[in-house]
Amino acid sequence: MIPYRIISLASVAVVAAAFSSGCRTPSYEKRARDDVAAIARNLRPEGGAVELPVLASASPASDYLRFALLKHPQVEAAFYEWRASVEAITPARSQPDPKLTFEADIADMVMTAMPGLMFDFMGWGKRAAMGREATAAGAVAYRDYVTTVLTTATAVRKAWVELAYIEEAVALRQRSASVLGQSVEMAQADYATGRGMASLEKQTGILNESEKLKTALATLADQRVAARARFKAALGLRREEPDPVWPAQPFPSAPLPDEETLWRRLSAANPRVASMRAMVDMAVAAVAVARRSGSPDFTAGLMADLKADPLMVRPSATMTLPIWRDKIAAAIASADARRLAAEARLDAERIAMAAELAQMLFMAREADRMIAYIDAAALPNIERALASAEGGYQSGMGDFVTLAGIRLMELDMRLEQAAARRERETALADISLLVAGDVPADGLLLTSSK
Repeated sequence: MIPYRIISLASVAVVAAAFSSGCRTPSYEKRARDDVAAIARNLRPEGGAVELPVLASASPASDYLRFALLKHPQVEAAFYEWRASVEAITPARSQPDPKLTFEADIADMVMTAMPGLMFDFMGWGKRAAMGREATAAGAVAYRDYVTTVLTTATAVRKAWVELAYIEEAVALRQRSASVLGQSVEMAQADYATGRGMASLEKQTGILNESEKLKTALATLADQRVAARARFKAALGLRREEPDPVWPAQPFPSAPLPDEETLWRRLSAANPRVASMRAMVDMAVAAVAVARRSGSPDFTAGLMADLKADPLMVRPSATMTLPIWRDKIAAAIASADARRLAAEARLDAERIAMAAELAQMLFMAREADRMIAYIDAAALPNIERALASAEGGYQSGMGDFVTLAGIRLMELDMRLEQAAARRERETALADISLLVAGDVPADGLLLTSSK
């Protein structure tokens, strides 16, 4: 017989091994936790409030963007989803919890009473594979967080562009209203004095244009309310919170890089493509887990008979028998199919990105051509016609209505130019999202590639 002391020492060794194997933190988990902690210090510091930038009308775009990234609940939710996925690594690679057991033999009385402790053991390779699969899921969650950060920054940029366009459009429409008001007064004076007997039709047209312009200004006022609400929401502010200080300057523009440069940036840093790559890595890790399903698992335990004298100890052990080879093969084939599906989705995303980039570039270049045409041809031509009309009016060879019409034409052209700038900046914002453009998110994104 095996001496009880040897059995007891072996049991202690089993328990110690079980706990020590669950306490060591693998390097991949430590890196994931360090990444979460690095961002948490800036995004959600433990025991401290987030320091939001103080916004002013002249604040740079980086202040507004950082305010949104620190304030917006979407960014916070994505961060905690990532944090939760990293916390799930430990349960995934750990041994199952031990179990207390009790066994008794009862006839007319209790013959034996045997409490015990049981441990389930998975092989180290299987647990390591499961830990790496959970780590890959954490990488996917991090990429979702990055996508949320970039999407939030793009929403701020687009709302800013819209707000700047509306402010410029209101200013131009108000100047047009002033010109139309002067035209109505001059036309009425000319008609009353008999100088403009043939200008009744023009006078009626001016009155109609004036009323139409009032409607346009009222529409712009409503559009400004909507744009400000959108900008406020992009900053992460609730409806009941005070309005932010509205930016006084347009969003800073940037030159448009060539297509090849943009495609290289997109291939390297596009958040959706990076997320697809992380999903492929997760699928590869799932295949490794499935391949480990053919390894047996073990159970070991020890029970002691408290009624026996001398004390009787009953060790026990079990081992799973993964003999159903078709079941194991199906699990591996299923995981491998999911890997192939993830790789195919990655290729499909790259194809879609190429088409989307081409469309955004077309919109930006079309707006650039319109702006260049207005600057180089349309406005100079109108300025020459305006100078000629002013000379004719001063010499008595022309009327004020004609002069006012040319001034209105100039203001309408400048409004069209403002609309083209809006289209260009909106397209640039979409391109910036595609290529994960510069976002002033110091401490909110990992500097190392994952």
